[in-house]
Formats: sequence, structure tokens, C-alpha cells
Amino acid sequence: MGFSDRFHEAFNRAIARLLSGYSKGVDFFVRHRWTVAVLFVLFTAGLGFMLMTTKTGLVPQEDLGTINVNVQCAPGTNLEETKKAVDEAEQAIKDIPEIRLYSRVVGSNSRRETTAAAGNFNIKLVNWSERSYKGGDINSVMEEIYRRTAHISSASIRLTTRPMISGYGSGSGFEMYVQDRKGGTTEDLFKYTKELIAGLNERPEISRAYTTFDTKYPQYVVEVDAAHCIRNGVKPSDVLNVLSTYVGGRYSSNFNRFTKLYRVMVQASPQFRTGIDSFDDMYVRTSSGEMSPIGQYLKFTKVYGSESLSRFNLFPSIAVMGENAVGYSSGQAIQAIREVAAQVLPEGYGFEFGGMSREEAQNGAGSTVVVFALCLLFIYLILCALYESLFIPLAVILSVPFGLCGSFIFARIWGLENNIYLQIGLIMLIGLLAKTAVLMTEYASRMRSSGSSIVDSARGSARERLRPILMTSLTMVIGMVPLILAKGAGANGDISVGVGAAGGMLVGTIALLFMTPAFFVIFQKGQERVMPVRSAGLSEYSRKEE
Repeated sequence: MGFSDRFHEAFNRAIARLLSGYSKGVDFFVRHRWTVAVLFVLFTAGLGFMLMTTKTGLVPQEDLGTINVNVQCAPGTNLEETKKAVDEAEQAIKDIPEIRLYSRVVGSNSRRETTAAAGNFNIKLVNWSERSYKGGDINSVMEEIYRRTAHISSASIRLTTRPMISGYGSGSGFEMYVQDRKGGTTEDLFKYTKELIAGLNERPEISRAYTTFDTKYPQYVVEVDAAHCIRNGVKPSDVLNVLSTYVGGRYSSNFNRFTKLYRVMVQASPQFRTGIDSFDDMYVRTSSGEMSPIGQYLKFTKVYGSESLSRFNLFPSIAVMGENAVGYSSGQAIQAIREVAAQVLPEGYGFEFGGMSREEAQNGAGSTVVVFALCLLFIYLILCALYESLFIPLAVILSVPFGLCGSFIFARIWGLENNIYLQIGLIMLIGLLAKTAVLMTEYASRMRSSGSSIVDSARGSARERLRPILMTSLTMVIGMVPLILAKGAGANGDISVGVGAAGGMLVGTIALLFMTPAFFVIFQKGQERVMPVRSAGLSEYSRKEE
């Protein structure tokens, strides 16, 4: 015999030995059907435990090769001082070998908010294939940037990466907004926000919670002396219009040039609006037609306040950003935020999530259970139509929880989180396991219809379907190996799909090979006991057809 013949003969002998041992195992579970019920309860309870305790997330963070560096200086810092801090940060990070190129902006933070006290870098790393060595991943590069910029005392350095879903937030990590829902002062809102941030930074699930908001920006309160204006024949509204136009700028009109539309903005040049004395060179027309400097009508008071105050859902709010710590998922970080907020925020103050955190908080573990339940319900209804029975499809459905529990066991071993990728793999797994169980129950139903006993039908279908079930299941598991071993950009999503599907298919196939025959015996007897006339009629019809 040639190599191919010897291989086939050895393979068939191995299958025959496996079939002999498998038949004994099936006989045991068919005779001791109470063990099947016990195992089903244990695996179902284990599945529920895994769903409740496995760390959750929306999508896994991938190495997208882009890092945003926010350089935040003290409130009131001018552009010149901010530029010095940005220059110092640039000198510290520019020779990191993993950085391919970067751009820098002074006067804007990483959230694209205009402020003189902040700057930011947009860093692009070299291709992943060129930094596949240890320490070349994006997390290691970020840690290196933190280490090199730790000596900069004039600014706080914060790093983020691109959000996995474009348009959901300005960066990776969590995003939340502390809200004042009772109409308090900005100082009180900022006070409770700082207490919340301090509480978050004490939690092991949170890494570097922070806010760019502050109430210590030096400002002027400008008041118009209305009585003086009226005495000089000037309207107070005209003074405010001149002030807003020369200092803040005002839209005037449009004009077309070179096939493009340009906006005309009226505003004083920067050198003519540098201080309080500049208002003496800004004039308003009086009722007599003369020009009068507006500086004499204005009163200036030095105060400290916020540079800007945003609203979220109509409530005054302060944005808080941060990252989940290494080894913790975004779902665990969200739960920690909820617990800390319940302890710190008083009545009248609350919070809302933003960006991807909002989507994840609204679609928690409960939605996963609903999706699984709907999948099982649709499969059950389809099988009811196929078998024209309410009992036999249960033999298929009850085999699925074994595979789902196996998926979460493998995900726990690999340290994965329950995210969208894992859930997609589980939905696919439900269909595959149901299809595999159908191979056995359909053959057993035909044998029963042809006159075989219920037990003999279950045993015969198990022996006949072992080989095709093993071939299709092993093909599925082996096909998932490249996803499990994936490296580089997008690897985390591939691993989540591969591990969940392969682990569930492996455990589920082994379980249903022994459980499904016993389930068939249980539910076929139940059907014939509840609907004996229909079962007898179907059996007689099958005999006549043959």
C-alpha cells in the first residue's frame, strides 16, 4: 500500500476505536439521564455566572498607530509661555524611534478647544510591522512618552489614542460630564468635580482621570456706565456693539474671489486690543455726530473664572476624561465611575457619559442576554416548523448553553472581555451548534419513524453522525486558529472572534455528542406521552411512505 492508503487505513482504525468508546459513553448518559440534567444545570449556572463576572467592553482598543498628546499649562498662561512648554515636550519625545512624524499646535488642546494655556501633538507611529518587537506597541510608546515628559513641571501631559469608532468622542478611554441639575454656582460644580476625580484616581480600575476645566483664569468683568452714556448722548447698546466688534469680531458680509466664497470679519488688529488702554482708541458716535472713545464709559473689575462653560443635556457641565487601568476593561471602569459618583456627588448633581462610554453604558450585559434569548427563540420556532413538534427542538436548544459556557471559559483564560466581537462570534456559534445537534436529532427522528425504539434511535444516530460532526466541527476550530494567533493592527478584534467561536465550538461539540442523544430520549418520550395519537399517526405514515 502507498502512503495515502496506509494513512486512510490508520485513520479508519482510529475512528473505529473512537466510535467504540463513544458508544459506551452515549449508553451511559442514555441510561443515567439524571446526570444529563445535572450537567445542564451546572453549565447553565456557569454560563450565568460568566455573563455576570466577565469584564465587559464595547470594542477592544486596537493599535491604530496614532497618539494625541495634550500639553495643559496653568490657567492664565499666555501663548509665549505655552509655546515654551510645548517646545520642551517636543525636545523630550522627538527622538523616540517608534515615532515616524508628528505635528504640533499651540493654543488648542487635544479636544480642539481654543485656549492660550494648552497645546497638543498629533503623533503618527511607524508601521506596526516595523515595531513588532517587545516595547514597540502603542501602550509601551505612551508609557515612554510619560516617562520622558515627567520632568516638565510647567504643564500636565495627557495622552490619548484615536477612538475605535470615528465620531464617538475625541479620544480613547472614558468620557463623562458632571452636571449641575439644581442651578448652583460654577465654583460648587467644579468643587464636586474635583472630589469625583480624586475618588476615581483612587480606584484601581481607573488610570489618570482628569479635566481641563478650571475657574482660575484671570478675567475682567466689563460694566457700562449707562448714566455717563446718556449724558454724552451715547446709547449703552452702541458701546457694547463697538466693544464686541473690535475685540470679539463680527461677521459683515461675503465676497466671491477666484470661484470661492470668503467671509468678511470686522475686528481690530491684535496690537490694538492688547490691554485696557486700547479702549481709548476705540470710538462710538454720539447723538451730535461726534466720535467719543468708549474707554470712558467702561468699568473694569479683575476676577477669576472659567474660560468657558459647556452644557450637556441643557445642564451646566464639566467634562472629565480618563483611561481604564491596565488589566481592567472599559465596562469595569464605567461601573467604578457609577460607584464613586454615588458616593461623592450630592443631591442636585449628577453625571452623564459621552462618546463611546455612553453607547457602552446604554448597552450593557442585559442587551447580550436579550440577543442570545432572541437567537434561541427564533431557532426554536424554526425547528418547531421543521419537526412539527414542540418537544424535539428542545433537544437541540438545550445543547447550546454548553458551547456558550465554553466560549466564556476560553475568553476568561485568554483574558478577553465581553465585547461586540465576542458576541458576534457567539451568535454564529449558536447557529453552528444548533446545526450540529440537528444532524443527530433529525436522523434519530427518522429511525424512530421507521419503527426503531427511542433508545435505539438515539444510539444509532449518535454512531452514524459522529464522523461528519467531528469533521465539520474540527474544520471550524482549525479555521479559527489564524484569528486566535493574529498579530498587529486589528488583532484584538480577531482574537475575540476566534477564541470565542473556537472555544465554544470545541466544548459545545464534545458536550452535545453525549447530551443530545439523552435529550432526544427524554423529549421523544415526553412527546409520545403527551401526544400519543399524533406520534402513532406519524409513525404509521412513515411506514406507508417507505
